[in-house]
Amino acid sequence: MIRRFTENDRESYIEMAGEFYHSDAVLHPIPDGYFVRTVEEALRSDAYAEIFLFECDGETAGYGLTAKTYSQEAGGYVWWIEEVYIREKFRSRGLGREFFHYLEEQKGKEVTRLRLEVEEENTRAAALYRKLGYEVLNYVQMVKDKV
Repeated sequence: MIRRFTENDRESYIEMAGEFYHSDAVLHPIPDGYFVRTVEEALRSDAYAEIFLFECDGETAGYGLTAKTYSQEAGGYVWWIEEVYIREKFRSRGLGREFFHYLEEQKGKEVTRLRLEVEEENTRAAALYRKLGYEVLNYVQMVKDKV
């Protein structure tokens, strides 16, 4: 089951985000304080960030995090699928696929693009995304942190 995050999920989300950022799915860990900031933003409003929890067999099995923006190139709103994390014991049960279907159903007409990033080495996730219709976007991403 996929559901929206609530205040009662704070500790569970922060724990799982820590697991995710200490896994091979990311380039490097981030400060734990960033998880708290994300929770605060998601609880304040869903305008920029939204957290979804995945449940399986009565347990919290993982989460998804989206960030929202507008794109002229896409001709509308874009939901960035920032993170998808499923705890090891719940993998290969269809939760990732369920989450992506959930987003498709929830997005509405004004959302014209779903976008995500995946580490090249994360071949299992990349294979799922391709099966779901995602294509490689041939841009080089650049960032400037701590501005």
